[in-house]
Amino acid sequence: MKNPSVQGKEWLIKDYDKNLLELISSKYEVDFFTAKLLSIKGILVNEIESFLEPKIKNFLPNPTHFKDCDLGIKIIYKHISNNSKICIFGDYDVDGATSAGMMSLYLKKLKVNYSVYIPDRQKDGYGPSIETFKKIIREDIKLIITLDCGTTSFDAIKFAKDNNIDVVVIDHHKSQENLPIADAVINPNRLDENDEFYYLCAAGVLFIFLAGLNTFLRYKKYFETKNINEPNLFDFLDLVMLGTICDVVPLINLNRAFVHQGLKIASKRNNLGLKTLTDYSKINKKLSTYEVGYVLGPKINAGGRIGKSNLGYKLLTTDDAETAYLISSELNSLNLKRKELEGNIINEAIDLVDKQKLQDIIFLVKKDWHEGLIGIVASRLKEHYNRPAFILSQNGLICKGSARSILGFDIGLAITKCKQMDLLIKGGGHPMAGGFSIETDKLDIFKDEILKIYKKSKRDNNNHFYIDSYLETSAINIDLINKINLLEPYGSGNKEPVFAFENFKISKIIDTNNNHVKVVMQKGSFYLNAICFNSKNKDIGNYLLNYKKNFNVAGKIKLNEWNGKTNIELIIDDIQLIN
Repeated sequence: MKNPSVQGKEWLIKDYDKNLLELISSKYEVDFFTAKLLSIKGILVNEIESFLEPKIKNFLPNPTHFKDCDLGIKIIYKHISNNSKICIFGDYDVDGATSAGMMSLYLKKLKVNYSVYIPDRQKDGYGPSIETFKKIIREDIKLIITLDCGTTSFDAIKFAKDNNIDVVVIDHHKSQENLPIADAVINPNRLDENDEFYYLCAAGVLFIFLAGLNTFLRYKKYFETKNINEPNLFDFLDLVMLGTICDVVPLINLNRAFVHQGLKIASKRNNLGLKTLTDYSKINKKLSTYEVGYVLGPKINAGGRIGKSNLGYKLLTTDDAETAYLISSELNSLNLKRKELEGNIINEAIDLVDKQKLQDIIFLVKKDWHEGLIGIVASRLKEHYNRPAFILSQNGLICKGSARSILGFDIGLAITKCKQMDLLIKGGGHPMAGGFSIETDKLDIFKDEILKIYKKSKRDNNNHFYIDSYLETSAINIDLINKINLLEPYGSGNKEPVFAFENFKISKIIDTNNNHVKVVMQKGSFYLNAICFNSKNKDIGNYLLNYKKNFNVAGKIKLNEWNGKTNIELIIDDIQLIN
């Protein structure tokens, strides 16, 4: 299509193998439309069954696949056998909270003596430090298990080992060439691992580790000797699902199975905290990746961003209904406050970018921007400008930064390379996100180095917008929704299908609250509700509110269920003006 897109994109229809489509349709008796969506995704014929009905047993590796896993299991067994006091050291985001929660619930079932330490984002910073380990060691701890952190915590772990404390690291962040001197580092993203399970979040790595630990304890007759029921790890899949979705790791292979099965476990509402937060959020339907990623996740994260860092962990492990309600209420309030603060920073950041000449990478530094919000701001600017964004808060001679990336530029690897060059005090991440601390006088060198790495990366053409198919309005019905839902769960690595429709116009403006623009679109006698998120005062939102002519529109078809009413809605991604 040669018509201009409001966002400056060239619309392209995704290519697919017609022979593959026919093979899928005939072998699995799926309809033409579903077979087309599967072939567009490049799903091979022999992978269709496991894609449509992903089972954990078909993807779960032997835990010994990961280096140091056996060592880590034996060290933990030694300490639980000796009734040593164990400290779980987590992180303040959802992946960290779910990992700490899972480890805590597991050790509780074993009746083990343990404590949990979740660092404060502003006071302690990310990951282990000598100061936080000093506090922990004072409590007569003999073993520290770091979750979703620790891979680059060289000084803190050396301090622990110098004080005769065992350390087991279970993480997924990119490692440097050298590893800390922990007793075991279980991480699929160690440089000496193959990259088969690079996509796992910490909660996923921990689940595999616990499968190995469970097997070892069974072999040692631990459960029998202690008269303890063996923990059913599948009960933890709601936490694995939550961490996987909210850490925005690719929903492929084992991750897809984790989320598919985890949503089923969540529907049983056995985790009191998750159930209470869901009810408090007025989610009255079956959870999907959308509700988890965009409603529940931000609330759990709000505690770590601007409140108490351990609220998420406490919510997911409490067995007291009143506590669950009070934490859900507090997280909801913190999330509202977070949105307000975030909006102010984003507006300030956009003003700063617009005053500059837009470069390949957005790189902003400002004094006293809230450290807990710069990651969200980086994400919003990345989406707004379709460029990697580095947002830094300066406090004296030190800056703390968060970065978000676009496809094709591994931002975690870039940050790790800069750390190895001694440009950063600390830092790390994964392909789409990272965090770091840096001395102010090294900012220019760091920015130049990041730009060099970015220019060498292989990226998609940012001006292309890919569409799965053009559809007629007659295709918009419940049957279409059911076919789209067959390919769930959607997320990073399994994008929701995008459809384009021609010759719509705006019939009615419904709402412009919360930065979203909600309208009714019309084509002849057909009407369709539509919403464009975070588009108020942006080009696409302005066109929807003011453009009087017909246009083409592209987005995702959803079933909107609210207050007992159900209707089909289009989530608008882009519009295309008709000459």
